[in-house]
Amino acid sequence: MASLAITAKGQVTLKRDLLRHLGLKPGERVEFEKLPNGELRVRAARPTGTIDGFLHALDGKVKLKKPLSIEEMNDIAAAGWAGRLGEE
Repeated sequence: MASLAITAKGQVTLKRDLLRHLGLKPGERVEFEKLPNGELRVRAARPTGTIDGFLHALDGKVKLKKPLSIEEMNDIAAAGWAGRLGEE
């Protein structure tokens, strides 16, 4: 079990191997869930959406801040087919 020090500002830095285990890269977000007995559940925050929203982004019915890259389209499609899109 990993043990981490808390800074004077109340911050904790997760070690690289923990971030890898969560599948996180710099700039991505982490979610915390409070559990009984002072425990926390930590998991990678995943973007939510629907396959319909993805398809409508392609046909122009949904306006995006910036166009999707091919890599982003592939990631969204793969998550949708794997049943991970829209998980909470």
